[in-house]
Amino acid sequence: MSLTTAEFRKAMGSFATGVTIITLDLDGEVHGMTANAFASVSLDPLLVLVCVDHKARTHAHLQAKKRFGINVLRADQRGISEYYARTVRTHDDAEHEAGARFDRTKHGTPVLHGALAYLECRLHSSQEAGDHTIFIAEVEDVVVRDGEPLLFFQGRYQKVGEEIEG
Repeated sequence: MSLTTAEFRKAMGSFATGVTIITLDLDGEVHGMTANAFASVSLDPLLVLVCVDHKARTHAHLQAKKRFGINVLRADQRGISEYYARTVRTHDDAEHEAGARFDRTKHGTPVLHGALAYLECRLHSSQEAGDHTIFIAEVEDVVVRDGEPLLFFQGRYQKVGEEIEG
């Protein structure tokens, strides 16, 4: 049996994920991308990973800057996810078009207003993996807020459903 890309994508789409925006500063401008390939790696040291397509504009910037933020989106931030998933060259209209506003950390890393959680990261290592790079980063700071997450499942945005009693 020969596995197709479409079959693989459908299987991976069966795994519900949260939605994040990876943000970094480049010459005073906020650069970002939507990512759902994000996971915890280690508690000692505190490490996370994010997988980025080689063709993504942000890919080269992550290698060069070595510092970035991971913003976990709230259920009502779908428009921001869609905006940063586009392949435009700049994100000059993020606030106007998607309502994305940013503060800066002491290191200058952009922090998305209202994100469910924010992790400030410093690149630890990277590993080539097919058409993506796995960026492993040390988490230097976090901010966590109350709210519900934006989810992605079977190619569609979702919200958390009912709690299963156990």
